[in-house]
Amino acid sequence: MDMRKLVGDNCARFRKERGLTQEQLSDLCGLSQQYLSDLERGKRNPTIVTIYEIALALDVTHVDLVSPD
Repeated sequence: MDMRKLVGDNCARFRKERGLTQEQLSDLCGLSQQYLSDLERGKRNPTIVTIYEIALALDVTHVDLVSPD
């Protein structure tokens, strides 16, 4: 299982469920829109701190971002 792809897919799914654009999520979590784009495409290897910040912004747990759906 490719964890980069899993985290990216989960991030995109939760973001879309909340009706957020990448730019809006970027503002909420303090990461660039380009970083989030790369992350959602599985091109980034996020740290646990990054996963935590994204989870807070999406109002999910960090475990939700690394769990298969």
